Amino acid sequence: MWKGKDSSFPFVDSHMKNYNVRDGSDWEFTLKPRLRERLRASKNIILFLSSITKSSRALREEIDYGINTKGLPVIVIYTEYKNKSDISNCTETSKSIKKSIENLWDNLPIFRDSMNNVPTLHIPMDKVLIERALKEPDLMVPSKCKTGIYFYC
Repeated sequence: MWKGKDSSFPFVDSHMKNYNVRDGSDWEFTLKPRLRERLRASKNIILFLSSITKSSRALREEIDYGINTKGLPVIVIYTEYKNKSDISNCTETSKSIKKSIENLWDNLPIFRDSMNNVPTLHIPMDKVLIERALKEPDLMVPSKCKTGIYFYC
């Protein structure tokens, strides 16, 4: 989306790096090994999460292997939200993720149940914030920060 319009946008799509696969490819012998190969070459996982996200076999495998085996930090981009205030409640005395965001985690139980194993940054669909997140060393292997749920206030 932005990468094509802005060559300086700091995003490399690991799914575009390697072989193309066909819809009829064998899961165990072709798709799953290639997905894992791509994750082994990744610094983090970019997860686009929305109310219509489906917990597909491939997405479950990507999240499970990426988080639980490779320890990849996750940048979660909420496509239906545009502002930091849509993601979090930030006051002088309290900072928390909004319940509407937590509810979206149920669309992808493997993520919901595994996210506490790695640093996860939760952000709206905002180019400036996404670019900032992609440049953040704390969200890259091996310089990742401690496990936790993070967001911008």
